[in-house]
Amino acid sequence: MTADGSDGERLWIVGAGRMGLALGLLLHRVGFASGLVYTGRRDDPPAHPLLDGAAPAARFLRWSDAPPQGITGIVIAVPDGVVRAVAAGLASLPLAPGLPVLHVSGSLGTDVLDPLAEAGCSVGGLHPLCAVADPVEGAERLRGATFGLQGEGAARALAERIVRAAGGTALDVPRGSKALYHAAAVFASNYLVSLLAVAERLMERAGVDPERVRPALAELAAGAVENVRERGPAAALTGPVARGDAETVRLHLSRLSGDDRALYSLLGREALALSRERGLDGDAAERVGKLLGGDA
Repeated sequence: MTADGSDGERLWIVGAGRMGLALGLLLHRVGFASGLVYTGRRDDPPAHPLLDGAAPAARFLRWSDAPPQGITGIVIAVPDGVVRAVAAGLASLPLAPGLPVLHVSGSLGTDVLDPLAEAGCSVGGLHPLCAVADPVEGAERLRGATFGLQGEGAARALAERIVRAAGGTALDVPRGSKALYHAAAVFASNYLVSLLAVAERLMERAGVDPERVRPALAELAAGAVENVRERGPAAALTGPVARGDAETVRLHLSRLSGDDRALYSLLGREALALSRERGLDGDAAERVGKLLGGDA
């Protein structure tokens, strides 16, 4: 039973990777799912708390097994490149009319589930705007996360129930804009990780103790992110570009080469645009802009 006294959902999660396992584990922990069934790429279940032990909390099916009965929804949690093929395969099964089916892809719209829609299912998207790097720890990262939603009817209703159970926030993603939405997410998450990797490499070149670098840089980045949350990007920006310090920018560029110099300049031009937005002196902005290769 769920917290409101209703029967829990019986979900079939197609895909036993990090996201599918983390989402299922969270929904199990909060009592949302009274039954979980997984189908994965391999014949044997992965090692995971949901699937371990003599009485596992979830069942694991092979692709060749008969589909589970009595399910109230399907969540497709497979790599983007195979979502359409999985949808077509599911559409060939005797699924209940109106059964809600969601995929968790960030870049794909609901049209990738057209085979299921044509078979009478209600289709939608449920993308956790959250970096899940581990199938166990990821469950707690998903708790309270924001989820990008698409779809209508029963699929939308299931997605909203999942978001509520996770203690999360729903973010409507207009039809046809999923790729741009996902590109924004990549900048905020994946490329932030890439930038921290560059920062680590430069610190090591500077001779700083590598064992102390990672937590220090992570803390620095966390503070910057919190400032953005509280004040917005323009007000949160600090550093030499923000204050129009052309000499420091010149010094940095003199120590960088190749891709690092190009990346510094590219991001510096973005920082300069934010600095202009909050009122950086025009002459200072011009001096910095010339160094970074942008328009003065």
